[in-house]
Amino acid sequence: MKADISKNSLPLYEALASEVRLNIIGLLAGQPMNVKDIAAALNLSSAIVTMHIRKLELGGLIRTEMVRKDKGTHKICSLAVDRIEIAMPVMEQARPSFHEATIPIGHYTEFEVHPTCGLATRDKLIGQYDDPRYFLEPDRVRAGILWFGKGFVEYKIPNYLLSGQQPSQIEISMELGSEAPGFNENWPSDIDFYLNGVHLGQWTSPGDYGSSRGRYTPSWWQNGVNQYGLLKVIRITADGTFIDGQRMSDTGIGDIGTERNQWTLRLAVLSSSEHVGGLTLYGEGFGNYNQDIVFRVYYE
Repeated sequence: MKADISKNSLPLYEALASEVRLNIIGLLAGQPMNVKDIAAALNLSSAIVTMHIRKLELGGLIRTEMVRKDKGTHKICSLAVDRIEIAMPVMEQARPSFHEATIPIGHYTEFEVHPTCGLATRDKLIGQYDDPRYFLEPDRVRAGILWFGKGFVEYKIPNYLLSGQQPSQIEISMELGSEAPGFNENWPSDIDFYLNGVHLGQWTSPGDYGSSRGRYTPSWWQNGVNQYGLLKVIRITADGTFIDGQRMSDTGIGDIGTERNQWTLRLAVLSSSEHVGGLTLYGEGFGNYNQDIVFRVYYE
């Protein structure tokens, strides 16, 4: 979640300005809970907890859904974000120049996938589960989610650099996670990233998330399967490649060939990896971030 010091972020700050609400966030970090259980854990009345839950909802920190259980209906609460970034005002500076392309996740140009696998649009499942042939279905270009147990997907991205423009940094962001049958939030998977055939590094996804619904996941998508992933930001600089600020490899932007009209991005789960836990890629209309793959090239 991103915030700033404008009045639009006041509900967030108000939600955080309470020891009780901070305690509720701490409880929900462990697992989704209903209002009654939260009240019991904090030794408060359900009415008081409901008031605090409402403020946390208004601040965008938690989500709630009504679930039928034991012949009754329970209001289940869970965290809606895993981090908050506050943008402080700074002295106006010249903004860096960049070219940006947004690539729908169904616009892959090459693939090799193995079950469990599948893909879906905002409206429907494409084909059948665990049949790689449907990754060739023409409707795949509208996919908002895809998953596979091992293999790769590859994307061609236009290179808009002009003569005289030297790339200084490449930034790639996407929402992704592991792929377990159903879901399993403790399901590590080693995911490798390549650009123009050069290995950028490997990141181990902690799990396949599905205990609560994704914020943008369509209503027809069933419970008990992949719901959302983690937003990962890869940056390739002169000093190396980083994922969420952590060094992933020594591969620098000088190691990536740029004298061509396109970039080739590959996401892979290799059968030789220690953790072969698959990959789920979320695009616009699914998951928690409502975005496709965003590819940005900064230049001088």
